[in-house]
Amino acid sequence: MPELPEVETVRRGLAPVMEGRVIARAEARRAGLRWPFPDRMADRLTGARVLGLRRRSKYILGDLDTGETMLIHLGMSGRMLISGTALGKFHHHHPAPEKHDHVVLDMDSGARITFNDPRRFGAMDLYATGTGDTHALLAKLGPEPLGNGFHEDYLAGAFAGRKTPVKAALLDQRIVAGLGNIYVCEALHRAGINPKRRAGQLSPRRVAGLVPVIRDVLSEAIASGGSSLRDYRQASGELGYFQHAFRVYDREGTPCPTPRCSGSVRRIVQAGRSTFYCPRCQT
Repeated sequence: MPELPEVETVRRGLAPVMEGRVIARAEARRAGLRWPFPDRMADRLTGARVLGLRRRSKYILGDLDTGETMLIHLGMSGRMLISGTALGKFHHHHPAPEKHDHVVLDMDSGARITFNDPRRFGAMDLYATGTGDTHALLAKLGPEPLGNGFHEDYLAGAFAGRKTPVKAALLDQRIVAGLGNIYVCEALHRAGINPKRRAGQLSPRRVAGLVPVIRDVLSEAIASGGSSLRDYRQASGELGYFQHAFRVYDREGTPCPTPRCSGSVRRIVQAGRSTFYCPRCQT
């Protein structure tokens, strides 16, 4: 599933094409994806001007001049593809419709945004702008890891007394929004923290050191266009390339990249998810 860097990369790719433009025609080619689409979604989107695109956790939020906000979740395999407009050095014509093109937004500029989702675990919704804090998918989210609400004191308080492994705590979207398996593995390795260690047992010093590491990993991944492992593509159709900078994720059996560490990357399963770490230098 695309994590924060991938979703932020897609948002940045869509912004120049969608912000300030009118959705001349919206088409929903099925009744829903993971959940049913909202009532008359295509009609409500048609004619609306996109005032701005935001990201909250792993959701793209498009504020419309109709007083509603369009919520997009990419799910496991969703992609937002742009055609019919110049992107960098290339000009993308509208391709023939594909089997898994489920929602199409034709902009007044001639650009087309296509939501393609083979596995159909993605989602779209519309809600009254300003009520996002009560939306079922957004209401319980923790602070953004790149925002001011995520800091040493906050994380220390969120971890206090928790007996769950720190890996599981960081994946809990109620504690911090947007982190997923890849970037938690990478951040814990950089911070030298064993993913099996209980969150509540981390010293204040180690919690303080973890916050900037998480920020750095996410910022570097965004700058790299995210990580392309299976289905993920940027809105331009290009691959992300942060996967080439992975230190531990999906690198089981390779030497630990930490200087002067003689350990090897190990894979374990935590709560049904693969965890990659170095048992020698992550303590």
